[in-house]
Amino acid sequence: MNILFVCLGNICRSPMAEGILKKIFREKALKGKVESAGFESFHINEPPDPRAVQVAANHGIDISKKQARLFRKVDFDHFDHIYVMDTQNMNDVKDLARKEVDLQKIDYLMNVIEPGSNKVIPDPYLSGIEDCEKVFELMEKACQKIAEKALLYAANN
Repeated sequence: MNILFVCLGNICRSPMAEGILKKIFREKALKGKVESAGFESFHINEPPDPRAVQVAANHGIDISKKQARLFRKVDFDHFDHIYVMDTQNMNDVKDLARKEVDLQKIDYLMNVIEPGSNKVIPDPYLSGIEDCEKVFELMEKACQKIAEKALLYAANN
């Protein structure tokens, strides 16, 4: 199962989610590609925000070498699921969808925990490391659920 996480700048939320799910996939010996992307070009090729790096490191995850990249239409061809963090990300990804099958791959990450809620994962970029930690914990719960689905998928295929 190939998963892509999307946020605005690809320097806080989506890199942390990528790191969390990659760690879970390794621990559970799950196969699949896990990446993240964003929509703002301000941080292309830059590492994640230092607070995101620190919070991830506190949980045994190294995201320091991640480089921010933009979401591309071709991502629809490479990923089974595209999880967005907020409504703007949802609209941005939908705007690039080429066909119905692309649209079916997109969902809010919070819907993994609370199906149908369409709640957003708050952006901790303009706040402190405490908010970054809260966001990490939310995404960790969602990533555990994604891994459970990936285990079921692997068992049935």
